Amino acid sequence: MQHKNNTVGRCSTLVFFALFTTSIHASPLKIDAAKSSVTAVFKQMGVSVDTKFNKFTAQIDYDAAKPQNAKASVDIDILSFDLGDPDYNQEVQKKEWFNGSQFPKANFVSGKITSSTPGKLDVTGKLTIKGKTTDVTFPLNVKKEGTAQVFEGSLPIKRLTFSIGDGTWKDTSVVADEVIIKFRVVGTQ
Repeated sequence: MQHKNNTVGRCSTLVFFALFTTSIHASPLKIDAAKSSVTAVFKQMGVSVDTKFNKFTAQIDYDAAKPQNAKASVDIDILSFDLGDPDYNQEVQKKEWFNGSQFPKANFVSGKITSSTPGKLDVTGKLTIKGKTTDVTFPLNVKKEGTAQVFEGSLPIKRLTFSIGDGTWKDTSVVADEVIIKFRVVGTQ
């Protein structure tokens, strides 16, 4: 009889452990690339310019009941940066700008995520562009659209922090230092 009780006890422990670890590790969301976007907005000679990155991947683990356990990682394909003109697109891939041949990806990895108010999170993490990494913090809006989970936000950065625009392009009177990265990521379970 003792052997049977130990077996039942072990099975109960294994079932509890399986349920517990499943609740801690939410499965990653499936990102809907057609409904998701990453753009950059900056000023050139005082005129606002909207651009986009045509390719990026995101891995997001998110449970609305436990936002503090969320994790996110985003890889942006620098070579997909689109200014709307093939000549400009080629220019910004040069060494003075993105140096896309040496640094083809920009990356964000979340560190700490906290819930500030319903539907809003405060996110901190590390942003790497052109081989330089810096700590960033930004607000994130989270909402449901049907069965999808939508994450929207914007992250202001200084391009010179990442050596984007070296040499004569360091002059911020032509291309402003501030760039706002805007994103909308749509994912489902």
